Amino acid sequence: MENALELLALSPPGWGGNLLRGLWNTFLIAFGAYILGLALGLFGAFGKIYGGPVLRGVLTTYTTLIRAIPELVLILLLYYLGTDLLNIALTSMGFERMDISGLWAGIYVIGFVQGAYSTEVLRGAFHAVPYGQIEAARAIGMSSFKAHTRVILPAMIPFALPGLANLWLIATKETALLAVVGFSELALLTKQAAGATKAYFLFYVAAAVLYLMLSLTSQGLFSLIERYYRRGQPQQG
Repeated sequence: MENALELLALSPPGWGGNLLRGLWNTFLIAFGAYILGLALGLFGAFGKIYGGPVLRGVLTTYTTLIRAIPELVLILLLYYLGTDLLNIALTSMGFERMDISGLWAGIYVIGFVQGAYSTEVLRGAFHAVPYGQIEAARAIGMSSFKAHTRVILPAMIPFALPGLANLWLIATKETALLAVVGFSELALLTKQAAGATKAYFLFYVAAAVLYLMLSLTSQGLFSLIERYYRRGQPQQG
């Protein structure tokens, strides 16, 4: 027991501090990717609803491919292909090649994947809004922009929150896949700590506890947000 505590000490020579840094990196990537995914999802949802045939076709192809291909394959493909295409574009315009940090690459890769799922969650939430509310907004002379920002989007949130909460939890777990490209998030640092000390059970259990703490905290926050947006509505079982 004493040896285990020494291994998990938060200061050298323990590995506990490394695991906490990995947890922080996991949170940063998941949060950035989640925000990017929401932005892509909002554009994708309204593009599918209001866009023309070409835009709807492009968005349908995007969501179909992303949801059909395994996340690990997508991460490898987007990470290497995306950085190569960016550098090719930069060099063709006379700029120097750019070294993209693992943090931003992780946000871009997972955010692009999250965008496809967010598109469908938000599109479903839009269709769940009672059409009478939209008609009422138009009847009182609201512009399309005001109707969306003051009526449709607020009404969508309660319907979208369960799906968006699941997407956040998926984002936190998908960061573990970035270990294959060498980014120092929780999964990779746990593997390094376990390999260096041979205390595999100890460190993987510690990592599981950290992931669980992040998930439980997130679920609590989403529950509070959902309760706020569902105030005044009938309680659902």
